[in-house]
Amino acid sequence: MSLVVVGSMAFDAIETPFGKSDKIIGGAGTYIAWSASNFTKPIKQISVVGGDFPQEELNALSARGVDLEAVQIKKDEKTFFWSGRYHMDMNTRDTLETQLNVLESFTPVVPDSYQDCEFLMLGNLVPAVQKSVILQMKKRPKLIVMDTMNFWMEIALADLKDVLTMVDVLLVNDSEARELSHEFSLVKAANKILTMGPKYLIIKKGEHGALLFHENQVFFAPALPLEDVFDPTGAGDTFAGGFIGHLAKTKDISFENMKTAIIMGSAMASFCVEKFGLQRLTEITRTDIDKRLDEFVELVNFDIDLV
Repeated sequence: MSLVVVGSMAFDAIETPFGKSDKIIGGAGTYIAWSASNFTKPIKQISVVGGDFPQEELNALSARGVDLEAVQIKKDEKTFFWSGRYHMDMNTRDTLETQLNVLESFTPVVPDSYQDCEFLMLGNLVPAVQKSVILQMKKRPKLIVMDTMNFWMEIALADLKDVLTMVDVLLVNDSEARELSHEFSLVKAANKILTMGPKYLIIKKGEHGALLFHENQVFFAPALPLEDVFDPTGAGDTFAGGFIGHLAKTKDISFENMKTAIIMGSAMASFCVEKFGLQRLTEITRTDIDKRLDEFVELVNFDIDLV
């Protein structure tokens, strides 16, 4: 049984108050795969790149246990490109340029070797593309996790709501949860979104942690306070990779284990923001991850006497 990841593989150019990158490797699918590969293998990737995507980057993913059979390489076309500038608070950003390139006509194909999929992670893509992958699965995966964004709420809401009826876990940030639900209170927003189809909802709050909702249960995981945050790009996707990677490793989809998975995701995201792009994710070891997890435990562990 395996983890299948669907998502973009891209080039990014990023400006933050603390630095600027040239064109570097990015994309939701890339971040998710790098993050999840710390917990489980193989990861079966579904994506598309142009002929300009470096072969050494594909080789690096393969070396991490990522199966690239379903990564389409369109040699005569260009890879998806995004450029953005972050504000001083690092929670808001302006998109400077978007070139869809190969993503514009991306039609994912799920090969027979991916049909043993037990866990399906749908990175942020056009809702119709996400749905097409689900429909190609001959047997429904044990768990389907989906990420999305406000852009699709604005231009493809009907398609998005359609896909929501087909997934188990939805990942959004707080502003997206409010936009989708038309509720300001995140508790009210969660209750409304859970009626749309997902059994679980994760609301990411950036430097303020993440919330997990399921029926009448709520869990809050903090974000680790960091001295240096250089680049938030991909942090949400890295979070998703740690989350689904832990679930795929343990094969336990209980609410209690999802709480642990959220801590894993938060730990991975805390590494991602420390350097530009994927750089930090390519450097860390299991020892680094275990040490970071210990920091999370210390962060939320306390004794109190009730009198």
